[in-house]
Amino acid sequence: MGKDLKLGFAPFRSPSAGVLIVFCDDSLKIGAATKKILGKAADSLSKAAVAEHFTGKSGAALDILLPPDLKVSRLTVIGAGKVDGFKSKDFLKLGGAAAGKLPGAGGDAMVVADLPGGPMSAAAAADLAAGAKLRAYTFDRYKTKRKEDEEKQGAVDLTIAVADPPAATRLWRSREGVVGGVTLARDLINEPANVLYPQEFARRTGALRKLGVVVDVLDVGAMKRLGMGALLGVGQGSVHESRTVVMRWNGGKRGAPPVAFIGKGVCFDTGGVSIKQASGMEDMKGDMAGAACVVGLMHALATRKAKVNAVGAIGLVENMPDGKSYRPGDILKTMSGQTIEIINTDAEGRLVLADVLHYVNTKYKPKFMIDLATLTGAIMVALGQEHAGLFTNNDELGSRLLAAGEATGERVWRMPLAPEYDKLIDSKVADMKNTGGRHGGAITAAQLLARFVGKTPWAHLDIAGTALGSPQSEINKSWSSGWGVRLLDHLVSEHYEGS
Repeated sequence: MGKDLKLGFAPFRSPSAGVLIVFCDDSLKIGAATKKILGKAADSLSKAAVAEHFTGKSGAALDILLPPDLKVSRLTVIGAGKVDGFKSKDFLKLGGAAAGKLPGAGGDAMVVADLPGGPMSAAAAADLAAGAKLRAYTFDRYKTKRKEDEEKQGAVDLTIAVADPPAATRLWRSREGVVGGVTLARDLINEPANVLYPQEFARRTGALRKLGVVVDVLDVGAMKRLGMGALLGVGQGSVHESRTVVMRWNGGKRGAPPVAFIGKGVCFDTGGVSIKQASGMEDMKGDMAGAACVVGLMHALATRKAKVNAVGAIGLVENMPDGKSYRPGDILKTMSGQTIEIINTDAEGRLVLADVLHYVNTKYKPKFMIDLATLTGAIMVALGQEHAGLFTNNDELGSRLLAAGEATGERVWRMPLAPEYDKLIDSKVADMKNTGGRHGGAITAAQLLARFVGKTPWAHLDIAGTALGSPQSEINKSWSSGWGVRLLDHLVSEHYEGS
């Protein structure tokens, strides 16, 4: 969903109408291609900058109405700051900043992909386009009454002027698939729980079949036969039956072990019998953000025809208080045969993941497994909302995730795993208990998951801070950013395709 943004690439030229958007650095310098397009209007920039106290710092914007010697209605200059060493994520942000200045009423707009150091590469221009698309996203399908200015919004026909339009168009196609995956994840997370409950979530994953993804849905009967007692225990108090969905993209060599991604899909989390406080509970419609990311990632991989075998698996449940709900003191038997004493029914996500991790590990024998979950409030206490928590049993996988985070701007921070923490979840009456107390809560949750992955390289991403109420940025103005799709797509493309 989002603003109706039609996007294309064209050679450098002066537009005949609409809005023109260009970039400058923090010394107000513009590129040669930009200067040629602006003509005499370039001379007015310095005067306008002084009058408006515009310095060209990153993200700042200067608007000039009816600029001289141009046929456009408005010229917008966006500051890029210091442009030396610009990377993919920086061009993404520039695209988002440009999209923020597009005409709300619709019409034509041109963005000049040019900086003082020279024209942007085709790859940079494609990143610029991706940033614009991500910024244009909105979730407003349930609004029946709109403000007057919202009613006047129309389609924007955005042209990105580049040095090599065919190359930029080709590179945009692969990025378009990733943007589509992020948009899909955002849509799923933003949906209310009365619309997106486990069966409906599972149904929506079926759309991936059109892209060549194999989608299998396990119902309650199938999961009972498999012995998924932990996952089923969490969902037994809801009127909506639980589901596990397994998605497979076979783009790599036949028989090559897949990479695997597992998502926590708690479609609504009341906390169960250990009920949460009422304040903020409405945000628990997004407790399935890990599952949404996995679906978005599978969309991205399939759309861009990634040369990799990948498995995406999501456990979908609702955690509700009811006469049939699981309780503190209950002991649940997992698919692996290990037993878990329930201390707090609000520590439910790790129970769902325990069964799905074991299922994927034993059935598909993956090259690695990465799970994503809005698992603990404790990770937000530790890291805030700018980094997700990373726990891993494999240094190489951890290092690659850290690098992917820096490259995409979806950053992670490695947290410890150690036997000393493991002792906190040892139980006197079962193999383990589902909480280890207040201290180190994110760590003890990860320690529990580690008991279900064996020796397979594995990483756990606690995304409670990044996926819900996501920080607003140049490329995200949504309650959920769809965090993780770009991170994991980059990880796969850099290290695991064609191998």
